[in-house]
Amino acid sequence: MDVPRDLASYLRLIKLSSVPTKEEFIQISKIAGIGILVVGGIGFIIFGIMKLIPK
Repeated sequence: MDVPRDLASYLRLIKLSSVPTKEEFIQISKIAGIGILVVGGIGFIIFGIMKLIPK
């Protein structure tokens, strides 16, 4: 484990990263929200199917 080399690579990554613009943030939020709704919908459908199947 080479701590100085690791810290240098972490600092380089932080320097390359930037804060997203408002438009980018809104687009990312919409995509994440749609993903959450899709996964929740699939889970709800599976739950409904499992309730309909008799034991």
